[in-house]
Amino acid sequence: MSSGRASEGAGCITCWGFSPARDLLSAGCERHEGEVSVLLVGSGDPRHILKTVTGLRDKDSLHVWVIENNMEVVARQLLLLYLALMPQESMGLNEKTEVFLEVFGNSEIRSQTEETLRRAASQLSLSVTDTLETATHPCLNTTLLKFKERDELDRIFKLWIQPQSSSSSPACSAPIVMSKAWDYRVRQHLGTRYDSKRGCFDWDLTMKLHEKGCGVINKQQYVRWRERGLAFEMREGVYQITNPSLLSSRVFRQKGDKVAVRGYWGDIVSSPYLSFGIETDDKSLLKTQNGQHIKTAEYISFANVQALFQSLSSRRGCPTTSQAEAEEPSTKIDPKSVTINDLMHLKQISVTFLSMDSLQKLPEKQKYSHFFNTIYFSASCMHHLGPAMRQIAAPDAVLVVELAKYFLDLTKEQEAGFAEKAVSIALEAGFEPWHVVKSDDVHAIFIPQKK
Repeated sequence: MSSGRASEGAGCITCWGFSPARDLLSAGCERHEGEVSVLLVGSGDPRHILKTVTGLRDKDSLHVWVIENNMEVVARQLLLLYLALMPQESMGLNEKTEVFLEVFGNSEIRSQTEETLRRAASQLSLSVTDTLETATHPCLNTTLLKFKERDELDRIFKLWIQPQSSSSSPACSAPIVMSKAWDYRVRQHLGTRYDSKRGCFDWDLTMKLHEKGCGVINKQQYVRWRERGLAFEMREGVYQITNPSLLSSRVFRQKGDKVAVRGYWGDIVSSPYLSFGIETDDKSLLKTQNGQHIKTAEYISFANVQALFQSLSSRRGCPTTSQAEAEEPSTKIDPKSVTINDLMHLKQISVTFLSMDSLQKLPEKQKYSHFFNTIYFSASCMHHLGPAMRQIAAPDAVLVVELAKYFLDLTKEQEAGFAEKAVSIALEAGFEPWHVVKSDDVHAIFIPQKK
């Protein structure tokens, strides 16, 4: 069996992004205000959506369109947004933050988290199959997906509700053991270095992540994640149930035939700490003592996500109870009885998922002509950036391209080459750099070329 790209550290499925959450409306020289439209291509998780919402003024409205190259990533994005929108009456802020991070970055989860995940998957399954023209929830809008894509989402959600099997054959129903799936990836990636894996993990942390400014990533926590896939262990509990949202199918060639194998095919090197755990607006969390960071990336992730959720609650439309009342036991709702209709509705915010092949079709539709104020491309989708993007970019649009700074398997020369390629592709597409693009930048910012 050929491991191909799946043996690379970054994997071939984007389970989380390779850059910190960013307020995309303040990426350029002037902040976009009023009614704003944002297009995300390959962002991998909802970090930029959550961060951008925090910067909105009361009278601003935000409409986000999301394109991913894999329906399993779309399913995970929907799940994470669902968890972020859980009402405070059913789940307190601390618990919601813990559950979100657990589902987001842990290969294995607690039994109570699995219950919440299954309930969410059940509701999302109903949503994608029952909704034809009107979205069940404005932040979980799948109405513009093709029928076959919605069927695929439904299939994925149902897989999450049922025990996981490593084969698509109904005859083989042995559940996937995540610890084995994870270890398989580590062995494939390290090869002969597997027996000295602790040394490899330490090198990647100190000589790569720490050198890139990620000193808050704690050695003990990073090694635990590299070995077992557990990034967030915030309370005493047993983390031993496979996180189904991190499983996906890869096609391998075996004896001339193509075989789909379910397993973990995401990042095993850079870590989920990058999304929420290495930057923060609260600079007190970045203090050091004797050259060591006092707070860890796990702690900062928790603080950041909790702050993002508080910001979401402040934009809640027509709350039935005040925040204080929501904390009272008398107003609590059983989390098991929460439906998609009970999720928080955010004032003037919508998230719409588009078909995987829609990027080239958007310029053909009048509705999207010079429509998007911000367009975001992940590093893995940069090659899709073409001249057609000028058609859908507003005159004052900002183009944000994720660079390869946190792809740890790349050399410095390859990182620099990637940054140069990003500038070249953007120029060909009709965009010019807003700043001097350096190879160690996290994102490159571009604006439409003046004609």
